[in-house]
Amino acid sequence: MRIIVIGGTAAGPKAASRAKRLNQGAEVILIQKAPELSMASCGYPYYVSGGVSSRDQLLATPAGVVRDPLFFAGAKGVKALVNTEATAVDAKAKTVTFHRAGGKPETLDYDKLILCTGSTPRIPPFPGVGLEGVFTLHSMSDADILRSVGAAAAGKHAVIAGGGLIGMETCEALAACGMTVTVVEKLPHILAFLDPELSMLVENHARAKGAQVITGMGVAGFEGTDGRVSGVRLEDGRTLPCHLAVVALGVSPNVQLAREAGLAIGATGGIAVDKHMRTCDPDIYAAGDCVEVSCRLTGTKTLAPYGDLANLEGRVAGENAALGDLAIFPGTIHSGICKVFDFAAGSTGLSERKAREAGYDVVCAVNASPDKPGFMGAKLLISKMVADAGTGRILGFQCVGAGEVNRQVAEAAMAVMAGMTVEEACMADLPYAPPFSLAIDHFIATAHILDNKMRGLYEGASSQEVKQGIDDGVESYFLDVRGPGEFEEMRLGIGETLIPLGQLRNRLDELPADKSARIVAYCKVSMRGYEAQRVLQAKGYDNVVVMEGGIMAWPFAREK
Repeated sequence: MRIIVIGGTAAGPKAASRAKRLNQGAEVILIQKAPELSMASCGYPYYVSGGVSSRDQLLATPAGVVRDPLFFAGAKGVKALVNTEATAVDAKAKTVTFHRAGGKPETLDYDKLILCTGSTPRIPPFPGVGLEGVFTLHSMSDADILRSVGAAAAGKHAVIAGGGLIGMETCEALAACGMTVTVVEKLPHILAFLDPELSMLVENHARAKGAQVITGMGVAGFEGTDGRVSGVRLEDGRTLPCHLAVVALGVSPNVQLAREAGLAIGATGGIAVDKHMRTCDPDIYAAGDCVEVSCRLTGTKTLAPYGDLANLEGRVAGENAALGDLAIFPGTIHSGICKVFDFAAGSTGLSERKAREAGYDVVCAVNASPDKPGFMGAKLLISKMVADAGTGRILGFQCVGAGEVNRQVAEAAMAVMAGMTVEEACMADLPYAPPFSLAIDHFIATAHILDNKMRGLYEGASSQEVKQGIDDGVESYFLDVRGPGEFEEMRLGIGETLIPLGQLRNRLDELPADKSARIVAYCKVSMRGYEAQRVLQAKGYDNVVVMEGGIMAWPFAREK
């Protein structure tokens, strides 16, 4: 039995290794266009910044062995052909045509074929996009070039088109090289997997670290001098001078081979596969960035170009090519995370916007609280939980901040995949010790807030809703229940009145006489704001809302 795998970045090596491991009698051949195999492509920005000292670290096993053809032959029993491009697939004859660097076309027949052709950078036909100094960060060679250029460009200016995962990670990488960086994002906010109240917090953090972030504005083209980029022209006519530019506008599935072979391409542009990662041809499988998969929450087809999913899909494709269609890939919930300077930003499941677009009636809550006790070096997290209002099922979770975001998003991902309700998450039995978490973990505390809201024990408003009310002229009494020292150190400046929580019961005469007047209560993270709401409701005030997340989740300008 001969199994041919085309593509050697993530899904391909996993598929080839799994197939050979389960069927030692099979001949498994891996064809890779690039000179490298099994590259840790998500590590490219950290290689560019110098955080990863050697390129071999991106190609090595945890034990430090570089995954080259000798490694695959010896450790995996897989014949890996690098610098070799597959140029055609004849599905009827079951052959693959390829050529090695500088060689003539060769043909091999196969019993099973696995396409792991990955993706290509999305590069619109901008004027000047071919100028020297305009880069992408998609391949190992891209990373090599950017590392070299960035190391010699300290003090110069870079412009990044695109504020998604790669754009923001590249922003940090070039800033670490000593460059001044501007990110230009056409959408209203960066990191579109986040809802605005959280993405704005990440924007603010990036600006505080010296990056410039321009949102709601697209790139119109690149300008150059003597064939080299010298500026990026924006849609409003402005030109941002720069020494280099990076196009980070996402990726598109690389489906040319599949299309030419007559395989079905889905509506998303990815290769159509079933739950076994099998294409419309029973002897051809596909995995990784080149395929479309199902969203486990909506059932719709989606593109999910993530390195971890590529490995999982490759594992399924390799097993099924070797043993028959036994393994299943159930789909994605779009879990992801990225580092932006000292912040992490992660999400899983559906954002509020995506959930509403999918037809859900949603209820949400925002929580700002530390990741562990203060005496153990606590760092702040701001999270948002999204649930179905009718069933209470958790649909999504987002988290940003300097604390352990990854843990929170991982906990939430398991809850989303398991179909857990908010009520169930309130009693999750998670490991606890002060070096690692609070007694009530941040994720559980977020569930508590949302559970209180769903049971009518808490009325909250997001920072976005509060700001929109201010802009719309909604009459509100803003009640800050922190202490005087906190108020002097930091405050919003929205016409608030300071009444510390401990004094509130004795100063009710300072509140509006009309007990139906809208009162917005908050503190640093709004724990005391919630206490104030309960006190006031007991005194007959019936229109009190808590600004969720308090001052720490306020992404707009502050007086102090």
